[in-house]
Amino acid sequence: MSKTTRATQALSKLGVAFTLHAYDYDPDAESIGMQAAQALGIAPQRMLKTLMAEVDGHPVCVVVPSDREVSMKKLAAAFDGKAAKMMRPADAERLTGYHVGGISPFAQKKRVPVAIERAALAEATVYLNGGQRGLQIEIDPKAALTTLGAEPRELAG
Repeated sequence: MSKTTRATQALSKLGVAFTLHAYDYDPDAESIGMQAAQALGIAPQRMLKTLMAEVDGHPVCVVVPSDREVSMKKLAAAFDGKAAKMMRPADAERLTGYHVGGISPFAQKKRVPVAIERAALAEATVYLNGGQRGLQIEIDPKAALTTLGAEPRELAG
């Protein structure tokens, strides 16, 4: 497995401190984020999942703890919209340049608005996808927020 991805290159170029963690990715896992948290032995609320969605037809990126579900109502409100829905996997891959299960919020092919679940900011460090299946980036959540130009929001239902 290569530990150099667009995400890791972008963070390194910006001088953002992070640590990489590789694990055995299970494509059959019911929840990719929960499987990653278990494989790395960390609390599920520290393992953040990157989800691609649409609010009023516009693409957005949502980062929430792996043990939480996104409320579509809260998601729409977070981006001042009326309706939200999850993006089709093929559209998410085309937009981000990453494969499902390896979508990182960092260095996506097309930059879209990003929101991070506010509760994640209380953690000392969080884990975000590193841009490929089986690779996680451990980072200060405030550094992730700043680097992504993200907004802290209440997103989970």
